[in-house]
Amino acid sequence: MAATVTLEPAGRCSWDEPVRVVVRGLDPGQQVTLRASLRDEKGTLFRAHAQYCADAGGELDLTRAPALGGSFTGLEPMGFIWALESEEPHARLVKRNVQTPYAVELEVLDGHDPEAGRLLGRTVHERHFLPPGVRREPVRAGRVRAALFLPPGAGPFPGIIDLFGSGGGLCEYRASLLAGHGFAVLALAYFRFEDLPESMNEIHLEYFEEAVGFMLQNPKVKGPSVGLLGFSKGGDLCLSMASFLKGITATVLINACVANTMGALHYKDMIIPDLGSDLKKHTITESGLLDFMDIWNNPLEEPYHQSLIPLEKAQGPFLFIVGMDDRSWRSDFYAHIASERLQAHGKDRPQIICYPGTGHCIDPPYFPPSRASVHAVLGLPVFYGGEPKAHSRAQIDAWQQIQTFFHKHLNGKKSVKPSKM
Repeated sequence: MAATVTLEPAGRCSWDEPVRVVVRGLDPGQQVTLRASLRDEKGTLFRAHAQYCADAGGELDLTRAPALGGSFTGLEPMGFIWALESEEPHARLVKRNVQTPYAVELEVLDGHDPEAGRLLGRTVHERHFLPPGVRREPVRAGRVRAALFLPPGAGPFPGIIDLFGSGGGLCEYRASLLAGHGFAVLALAYFRFEDLPESMNEIHLEYFEEAVGFMLQNPKVKGPSVGLLGFSKGGDLCLSMASFLKGITATVLINACVANTMGALHYKDMIIPDLGSDLKKHTITESGLLDFMDIWNNPLEEPYHQSLIPLEKAQGPFLFIVGMDDRSWRSDFYAHIASERLQAHGKDRPQIICYPGTGHCIDPPYFPPSRASVHAVLGLPVFYGGEPKAHSRAQIDAWQQIQTFFHKHLNGKKSVKPSKM
C-alpha cells in the first residue's frame, strides 16, 4: 500500500457531522476507486464506491474532486456514507444501540474497477451516535418507557419529546444526536416495546401527558414547556399532544398526517376516530414494492373529517417538514390542510418546508436514504419514495431547520451554525 487515507477532523466523529477525506501519495492524475463498507447491527453489509482521478500533486480531496462514476457522481464529499446500499434487498440502515458506533471501512483501489483494483490504502472511520459528553438515561417512570439524552453541562436544557412512526419499538438515534446540539431529548416508545401495547388499535393520550410531566419535572429540563418532534404516525400523535395537552411550546412534524391515523385516539371522555384506509387501493411498483399513497381516506370528506386533529387549540408554532415524493401518504396535502385550518381560526400560518425529490423517511444527515424497506409491523417491502441525492441533501437541511426552530422557540436563539458540507 502506497497511499495514506486521512480524515479531518481526526478522532471521534458524530454520525451527523461531515468529515473531509483526503488521500495522499498517489501518482499525478492516477485513476482510483474509493470503496466504503459498513456492517449494521444485524451483520448486513452496506457498500458504496466511486471513481476518482488524483490531482497533479497526487492528492485526492473529496471536498474538491468530483466522483466520475459509481454509486454517485459529482462533488459529494459525504457520498461514501449516504450512498451506502445494502447487499440484502430492502434493508434500511438504522441504529438501535446508540452506545456503540458504526465503523466504516474506507479502501482506495488502483483503477476504476471496484472489485479488481490493487489495494493502495485503507482506514477505518468510526461514526458515533452519542456525541461527546451526552448522557443516556433509561426511563421507566410510571407507565413511561423511554430513553432520556442530556447534553454535557449543568443545564437546564430546552426539552424535546421525540416520536417515531408505525414501526414501534424505541428508536433513539435521532434523540441522541439532537442532544449533541444542546437539547434534553426524550426518545419515547408508545407500542411494541417492553410492557407497552403490541398494537395501536387504541391510543390513550394520557400516556403522552405523563411523558410531558416527566420532562417538566426533571431539573435538567428548562421549563415551563417542551417541544415535540414527530415522524410519520409520531407526527399526528404530536399534533394531538400539542392540541390537547398543556406544557407544549413548539412542534415539528416530519411527513405527518393532519388527521388521527391507525387507531382511535382517547383522551378523558373524548375519542378521535381513525381516518381509516382502503388497503385494496394500494398499488405495486414495477419492482414489486407496496405503494400506499392512495389508500388513505380524505380527511376533508364526510365522514372522515371527524378524524381531523383540532390543531387550532395548540399553543406555540408548527414546522412541517415535507418530502414532495413521499409515497406513504400525501404529506404536502396534509401540511396545507393544517395551514388553512390554522389561518381560518385566526392563528399564525405554520412554517412549511417542502423538499423536492424527497421521500417519506427523512432521517438525520448522512443516513442512506431509505427508498424502500421491509416494514417492521407489516413484514412486507414498502415503497417510501425519494431520489437519493435530493433526499440526502434534504436530510442535511431539515436537520438544521429543526435545530433552528427549536432553539428559537424553546431557547430564544436565532440560528444554528450550518454544516460545512
